Amino acid sequence: MDGKRLKTLLEKVKSGKMPVEAAIEGLRTLPYDDLGYAKPDLHRGIRTGFPEVVFCQGKTCEQSVQIVKRLSAHHARVLATRVAPEVADEIARQVAGCTYHGTARILVVDGEKKKAPKRRAAGKYVMVLCAGTADLPVAEEAAVTAEVMGSRVERSYDVGVAGLHRLLDQRERILEANVLVVVAGMEGALPSVVGGMVSCPVIAVPTSVGYGASFGGLAALLAMLNSCAAGVAVMNIDNGFGAGYFAHMVNR
Repeated sequence: MDGKRLKTLLEKVKSGKMPVEAAIEGLRTLPYDDLGYAKPDLHRGIRTGFPEVVFCQGKTCEQSVQIVKRLSAHHARVLATRVAPEVADEIARQVAGCTYHGTARILVVDGEKKKAPKRRAAGKYVMVLCAGTADLPVAEEAAVTAEVMGSRVERSYDVGVAGLHRLLDQRERILEANVLVVVAGMEGALPSVVGGMVSCPVIAVPTSVGYGASFGGLAALLAMLNSCAAGVAVMNIDNGFGAGYFAHMVNR
C-alpha cells in the first residue's frame, strides 16, 4: 500500500464512509504478503516513498507474474526490471495497465491508467549520457526508472571519449542538469571527463560492454572508482536501475 491509498482509507474512516472493521481488513496484509517463494513488501511505499521494485531476472515467468500481480493489487504503480519480452507479454495478459519499455527491459504497471506526464520545458532535470550505442539498455534503464519515479529526464547518447566534440556539443544541456547519470563500458573514461565539466553530482555506471580485457565491466568499474574528478559516485556494473533511482532522489 502506498501513502496515497493509505491516506484515502483513513479519510474514509474519519468521515464515517468506511467502518473500522473494513479498514482493518484492508490493512491486514501489511507490512508484507507471503507467496511461499517470495514475500512482497507491501509497506515499502509508505516507508521509502516508492513501492518494492520487482527484479525479474532469475525468476520464473510465473513467479514474476504473481509478484507483480500481488504488488499491483496494493499500489497504484508498480515497476519491474530486467523483464524478458515473453515475461512482459504474460504479465500484460494478466495485469491491466502495463507498459513495456523494450530497450530498458522495464515493465510499468499503472493501476490508475494515467498517461505519463509530459516532459516539462523547464525545471530541474536528470540527464542521462552514455558513451556508445551498446550502452543503451543500461542508460535507458536509468532514464525510464527516473521518469517513472517522477523526474524530468533528458538524454544524450553515443557521446563517448573517442569523439569529444559530440560531448561538447551537449555542453549547455549538461551544465543545466541537476544531476547526471553517465553510462560507459570499455575503459570507462566518460564519467571522469564529465565530472571535470560540471558542479552537479555525477552518477557513473560501468557496463559490461567491451573486449576481453574489460573483464565484463570490471575495468570500467575500477576506472570510475579511481576517477580524479570530484563529485563522481559509482554504481555497480550494469546497474542502470540503481542509478536512475538515486538520480531521482537527488533531483527531487
